[in-house]
Amino acid sequence: MLRTRVITAIVLLAVLLPITFFGPVGAFAALIAVVIVFAAWEWARLLKLRGAAPVVYAAVAGVALILSTRLGLSAKALYQMAAIFWVLAGPFVLLRKPVLAAGPWRAFLLFAGVVTFVACWHALVAARQQGVAFVLSLLLVVWLADIGAYFAGKAFGRHKLAPSISPGKTREGALGGWLAVIIVGSLAAATLVFAPTFFSTLVADRGWAGALAVLTVLTVFSVVGDLFESLLKRQAGVKDSSGLLPGHGGVLDRIDALLPVLPIALLLLG
Repeated sequence: MLRTRVITAIVLLAVLLPITFFGPVGAFAALIAVVIVFAAWEWARLLKLRGAAPVVYAAVAGVALILSTRLGLSAKALYQMAAIFWVLAGPFVLLRKPVLAAGPWRAFLLFAGVVTFVACWHALVAARQQGVAFVLSLLLVVWLADIGAYFAGKAFGRHKLAPSISPGKTREGALGGWLAVIIVGSLAAATLVFAPTFFSTLVADRGWAGALAVLTVLTVFSVVGDLFESLLKRQAGVKDSSGLLPGHGGVLDRIDALLPVLPIALLLLG
């Protein structure tokens, strides 16, 4: 399993890093579009669409992405729609845990999924247009929250965060993830290392108090995105969103926390 994980990671990095660091924005946008289409396919499968329906849904998401650029739709409007979904529906779903793959909830989540995926694509492309350091630092918010939560949870985890959804997550881990984001983000903004980054731009735009508040919000919603996908998988009766990434699960397993964070981050940045 470890060997498979390492090989998959090497292959992914061999594709992602050159395009992100050295490729034109168009190539980066195309790569993210492919990721989004596969994520949409997995989203449909978790909502228990059968037969060719997940492929059709993925195609619809791809067409929606293309149309959003061809028709000149406002990226900010897309961020707002995605943010409304995550701010209102996300916590409600996690608290009430309705059956998501049936009836009105499935129809709603199929629509919301397309909006969220398209908004995330626009957010990543907009971030890449600001520079490689900017887009990587934006992704770093989620990576830090995840890494900090893992190590803090291992060392200090005592109180379960959402035992019926993801038994491994703890409140102490979530706090550790938040501290990792705040500490690294503050250091990056204060030293202006690799500026302009998401952190330095956030401080310039919102001030220190506002920047720390935004980073706190983003850390919270990285957890919401993670738990949301965990609930989808639990209700679907699967461990991973798919087997597309051997040893790592599916695409959604890698980007679940990014789904709410990306549109909310760009929206709050102004």
